[in-house]
Amino acid sequence: MWLINSTIGRKVVMAVTGVALILFLTFHMSMNVVALFSGDAYNMICEFLGANWYAVVGTLALAALAVFHIIYAFWLTMQNRAARGNERYAVTAKPAKVEWASQNMLVLGIIVLLGLVLHFWNFWYNMMFAELVGTSGLYAPGDGYAWIESTFSCPAYVVLYIVWLVALWLHLTHGFWSAMQTFGWNGKVWFNRWKVIGTVYSTLLILGFLVVVLAFAAKNLCGCC
Repeated sequence: MWLINSTIGRKVVMAVTGVALILFLTFHMSMNVVALFSGDAYNMICEFLGANWYAVVGTLALAALAVFHIIYAFWLTMQNRAARGNERYAVTAKPAKVEWASQNMLVLGIIVLLGLVLHFWNFWYNMMFAELVGTSGLYAPGDGYAWIESTFSCPAYVVLYIVWLVALWLHLTHGFWSAMQTFGWNGKVWFNRWKVIGTVYSTLLILGFLVVVLAFAAKNLCGCC
């Protein structure tokens, strides 16, 4: 099959799944920002999603997208290394116009993956999964606001999430324009435009997540004073 057997096909899969994940992150960030203004409104969203069939189907689809994206990323990386063979050990200087993120996408991807596992443990496991299996934790599964407060009352989690979000920002800023290039929108003019658009969009997206983390961390510090 073309999407599996060719390098271009695998890049297309990477691009499509990457854009889909960016759209999900946009929805997730918009949902999280609500918590800054109203805990009740945020919990209403959490309860609406909950463990309903559409939320479960959406979660499974998201997991499948993430798995495909990660597998294809490793596949492409290993393929590129195999193609270079011993020549990759002879490189002594970095190409002047190649971005750091582009050269370290595998490392960034691993950090993003570990952060995703941590995020699922802190929230999905205690919320949707707990509702599905009928277990009870420190707070009710639908009390997302309490779970956010509890998670970011821990300084270690705050630091880990900041590291995760920085890695995610670096990953997205490269991945965004790379996906557009894969789709064929790579003319000289539009290539530079997509880089700017990708950087601005990724920055606003990650800032939305970061503001929530820092706001709840600051709220905890003020409460301890």
